[in-house]
Amino acid sequence: MIEGLFIALEGVDGAGTTTHTKGLAASLAGRGLPVHGTREPSDGPIGVMIRQILTGRLVVPGMNGPRPPTWKTMALLFAADRADHVEAEIEPNLRDGVTVISDRYYHSSIAYQSATAPEGSDRRGDVARWVREINRYARRPDLTIVLDVSPEVAAKRRAERSKTSEIYDDLDLQRELSRFYKEIDAFFPDERIVHVDSSGSREDVAAEILAHVRRARGEKV
Repeated sequence: MIEGLFIALEGVDGAGTTTHTKGLAASLAGRGLPVHGTREPSDGPIGVMIRQILTGRLVVPGMNGPRPPTWKTMALLFAADRADHVEAEIEPNLRDGVTVISDRYYHSSIAYQSATAPEGSDRRGDVARWVREINRYARRPDLTIVLDVSPEVAAKRRAERSKTSEIYDDLDLQRELSRFYKEIDAFFPDERIVHVDSSGSREDVAAEILAHVRRARGEKV
């Protein structure tokens, strides 16, 4: 059996990765293709714990009171969740010929953990290399679609959806993440990465995403 296509959607919080993961899955299913939508953090046991950390429901003790885990701990938790996600959900579906679409993948780990490493550290050098190393056995996507949007537009979208504030929602951090995603190709020169301007209408963005996926499948667009 021919394996399915593995697609990852990436971008800052508010770029539309969740919306367009669901939309792309629906579009492909409507074309008669077996498809499975998923996300990171995953719905596995480690992913559930990470989501509790992100929303502030789970903290660790510190000398000055409870605090979120350090960036190193978060990087290791994300890597462990990813290993479980790949083994339990992604690879079994791909082997069955199912196209898998993931709302975020290891690109997010390098983006977020590099951006949250302490000032003065070599964020784009040592930090990024270390995060890549602990994710070295994670399966590579066949196509990664980066949804580009300004930090200000993304912040407005997060506010409009009344989403619970998370530890990575700081606007300055989101600006740094936005810069990373614009330059993401340099971090993954051996991967197939495309950029889509997600500031337009949902329909236009969805159409462009689908066109990229069709090209990745070898279709003429």
